[in-house]
Amino acid sequence: MALFPKLELRQSQSLVMTPQLMQAIKLLQMSNVDLTAYVEAELERNPLLERTGDTGEDRGGEDGGQEDRGGDFDPAGDSEAVPGDLVEVTRGEDVAAISDSLDTDFDNVYDAETPTTGPAASRDAGGDASGESGGNTGGDIGGAPGGWSTVRGDRRSGDGEGDFLEQTVAGEASLHDHLADQLAMAVSDPTRRLIGRHLIDLVDENGYLSEPPAETAERLGVPLADIEAVLATLQTFDPPGVCARDLADCLAIQLRERDRYDPAMQALVENLELLARRDLAALRKVCGVDDEDLIDMIAEIRRLDPKPGQAFGSEPVQPVVPDVFVRPRPDGTWHVELNSDTLPRVLLDQSYYATVSGGARSDTDRAYLSDCLQQANWLIRSLDQRARTILKVATEIIRQQDAFLAKGVRYLRPLNLRTVADAIQMHESTVSRVTANKFMATPRGIFELKYFFTAAIAATEGGEAHSAEAVRHRIKDLIDAEAADAILSDDAIVGILRGQGIDIARRTVAKYREWLKIPSSVQRRREKRAGL
Repeated sequence: MALFPKLELRQSQSLVMTPQLMQAIKLLQMSNVDLTAYVEAELERNPLLERTGDTGEDRGGEDGGQEDRGGDFDPAGDSEAVPGDLVEVTRGEDVAAISDSLDTDFDNVYDAETPTTGPAASRDAGGDASGESGGNTGGDIGGAPGGWSTVRGDRRSGDGEGDFLEQTVAGEASLHDHLADQLAMAVSDPTRRLIGRHLIDLVDENGYLSEPPAETAERLGVPLADIEAVLATLQTFDPPGVCARDLADCLAIQLRERDRYDPAMQALVENLELLARRDLAALRKVCGVDDEDLIDMIAEIRRLDPKPGQAFGSEPVQPVVPDVFVRPRPDGTWHVELNSDTLPRVLLDQSYYATVSGGARSDTDRAYLSDCLQQANWLIRSLDQRARTILKVATEIIRQQDAFLAKGVRYLRPLNLRTVADAIQMHESTVSRVTANKFMATPRGIFELKYFFTAAIAATEGGEAHSAEAVRHRIKDLIDAEAADAILSDDAIVGILRGQGIDIARRTVAKYREWLKIPSSVQRRREKRAGL
């Protein structure tokens, strides 16, 4: 068989990840904060991009009023088409601030040595999303869709005199500065003052020393007795309990200040692991007190602060700003719209491009302007596509979880990415990117979009499956309603749920109970009997 060269023309299809496609995918999975930072960087880099004003009086002149992107969800039909071809929404003020309630249970006190950070926003399925606008001397307060209040500062005219003091925010004193000020007044010896300053630098945000005194003494080359003496002085500073070695030391310092550190209380503080397990019988034996005295001692422990340093210089919790608003309509349907305050507003300055392109003389200048024009067009199109996709996914989620909005978390349906992707004719990966770091404000609270995607738990008689989140809610309701003389074991909870048509295993109940941070039936029985 002879070998010879020849030319052939073949036609094939392939998916190529162009830079523009990569940019669109990157923008799709960004949160509103990351998106704002990205667009700000593009505005600085690309001279053809222009940030439009809040009043809509931009150089384009005719696009300022297009800010409402919404669709009505009707259970009997499809959502409305998204109007407009260009995303023109402005970054605005925070719409809602969700504050987390502090749990006073001793589990949190005992876990203070290994603190964890909580979510910025709590998901309260039974919460009320409506609010009332209060007075504000700095501007007007207007009601946002669904009852949320939006605060807007007024634009003052004139030369701005007299506004400086009102716009100046005093800096918050840090814990280290607060301790250093007290050290300067309490210690006069220069050597001990240097040791004290070094120990203050070792205090973490919770108020605990991050290094044992022996290691500090070895590194500084001073006797351990000097370190202990200075540390004893620091432990008398405000706030009480600061500069402690561990949780037991922190509680002991506060009890000494209250003159409550007697031998019985000392034994209790030295056996916090028994208190964490609710082993009251062992605690009574160790402390040598009766039930009444032990309950009083535990109540005294609960009134202490396990993290005294967090009152100073802590980072403010950033409120969650929803990307989508959902509000009911008079006819029983739901109106879904984008939150225009979470997206930046950018336009392409065509007049500036025409001016500078006419004066470009070199090929390098023309290539640079052409690249800037292409990048600006792709950014605007990517922002528009991102807004359309978010609204489309959110509308389908509301369609699937209509019963949850109307009746509560018990009616949350099992949902996965494939179901939503097939309904809106998109790929699962696209839906996954859309639901990442996006939040939805509903009449029942603010939820991350991923909250609505839960696993399915089969029904006992082949009926409709139950959502895992709804089952967890039922388990919590059952445990909250149990009496002191009728504590429900995991097996008993399984029997009740199966009687309600939920086919669930005991290990699944135990897993959900631990996820809810609910102790076992033995520990709950001890708490109920002790009145904790």
